[in-house]
Amino acid sequence: MTAFAIHSNRTIIGNQVKNLTVVVQNGLIVELLDGNANMNGLEKIDVGDSILMPGVIDPHVHINEPGRTAWEGFDTATKAAIAGGITTLVEMPLNASPVTTTVKAFEAKLASAYNNIHTNVGFWGGVVPGNENEIEGLINKGVLGFKAFLTHSGIDEFPNVTEADLRKAMPIIAKLNLPLLVHCELSSNLEHQTTDPTSYQQYLASRPKEWEDSAIALMIRLCEEFNCPVHIVHLSSANSIDQIADAKQRGLPLTVETGQHYLFFNAEEIPDSATAFKCAPPIRESANNNLLWQALENGIIDFVATDHSPAPPDLKELLSGDFVKAWGGISSIQFALPVLWTASLQRGFSITDICKWLCQNPGKLPGLSASKGKIAVGYDADLVVFNDKKSFIVEEENIYHRHKITPYLGKNLFGIVEQTYLAGIKVFDNGKFFLNQGKVILHEF
Repeated sequence: MTAFAIHSNRTIIGNQVKNLTVVVQNGLIVELLDGNANMNGLEKIDVGDSILMPGVIDPHVHINEPGRTAWEGFDTATKAAIAGGITTLVEMPLNASPVTTTVKAFEAKLASAYNNIHTNVGFWGGVVPGNENEIEGLINKGVLGFKAFLTHSGIDEFPNVTEADLRKAMPIIAKLNLPLLVHCELSSNLEHQTTDPTSYQQYLASRPKEWEDSAIALMIRLCEEFNCPVHIVHLSSANSIDQIADAKQRGLPLTVETGQHYLFFNAEEIPDSATAFKCAPPIRESANNNLLWQALENGIIDFVATDHSPAPPDLKELLSGDFVKAWGGISSIQFALPVLWTASLQRGFSITDICKWLCQNPGKLPGLSASKGKIAVGYDADLVVFNDKKSFIVEEENIYHRHKITPYLGKNLFGIVEQTYLAGIKVFDNGKFFLNQGKVILHEF
């Protein structure tokens, strides 16, 4: 349909919930009308008391195509995304083979994505030792920014950078004011000091907060020196909150995300051998995670992203329960919205907080905030109808990503995505998928 209207008694407009009718034409929001407006023959959808909200934006997703589609491909990952109300995601450069650190590799990834995605997908390029001469070419080809690791990424073809490598790359990235996303852990031999590989507490101790804190201190220093936008991914150490707050107060171009799993789970409740919970940095103790919530509320942490990082059962070491050997990633892309909503309910946050943390603020990082992330005239009609009252239990049969491994399995979550629209076209409706309408998003100069 090229023109229609959709009404909800609870439409999210900024930090307000209003009774509004949203008019859509040619993929854009063209008018906002008070109440359940009479549309004079224009087709109108009425979703009643279900929430009408902007589509979720997730700038931290690993998809593994081309080259490792046995882990997860564009089809299954983006299908799970659209079922979870994610209308735009940005894909990470390291899990594909070849990794996205050259123009040639990026061209291969683009070829595999076109006509194969259920939601809108943008891409980060990678910074690794020795690829500084590829950075401008990747920018010209359309990456939205870059990702680097300060510790081993888990993928041998995507080695970590040193400060010397960053000093070569950051001036180039800063020229076009693109963000550099950084996995902040500076590792030491502590990683190998585990006597029981099935012990979660030993795994937690093997990746201490100090690794994150020292890495973040380095990135703050380089951010200031080069005036290069730096984004700290998946913050888990609350000990870094003060230095991040200070950097922001000084006006540095620094942003920070945390992950749903750091807000939903606590280390005290993770059983031994439960490798579905393994991620890096690890899920920490309750007192630490309470401070992450406080930093999110105070705006020191900008938003929440899934870091969806799937792997086959053998790589997750489900049978052995070996945290040392298991792949460090949590599959969760489909549950970004209900997981955060469920956890937020227990702390008294509102649906407008959720929209700020999952829609509006995440859109700023990849430069999409002028067209996505809010319901406003002139914005893309990427919309989600969300029933915040209903709950469901996460079961294998209702998971759409390829491998049904997730620490949320068996959890009772609040909030069901009833419908998802991309540019005004309904692509998901209560478990039914429609035409493949996802678009590739490239950086525009």
